Amino acid sequence: MKTIVTTDAANATPTTSVDEPDPTNYVLRLYVAGTTQRSTRAIVNIKKICEEHLQGHYDLQVIDIYQQPVLAGGEQIIAVPTLIKKLPPLLRRIIGDLSDHDRVLIGLDLKPTR
Repeated sequence: MKTIVTTDAANATPTTSVDEPDPTNYVLRLYVAGTTQRSTRAIVNIKKICEEHLQGHYDLQVIDIYQQPVLAGGEQIIAVPTLIKKLPPLLRRIIGDLSDHDRVLIGLDLKPTR
């Protein structure tokens, strides 16, 4: 998210406005179920993909549906692990442990489809 600080020339006081999220930043939510092997693999895999391909231009939130079931309800999670790409548009859902890196990159629009 960009924060812009400008100065009001008449009053010489700085004003701050917050723009929409930067479209180059990815907003990702990974829904997992506890500390199962599959959930742990999904967390490791998405962190690796983000560090290799997004280099700090992402916000990754890991949500355990056992600890925060209300957050999963609004997203209509039917299987876990599920990765949801909120931004940039288009919204995408990827289900599984994210071990198929090519499929994940295509789902995140980081690699063209074959």
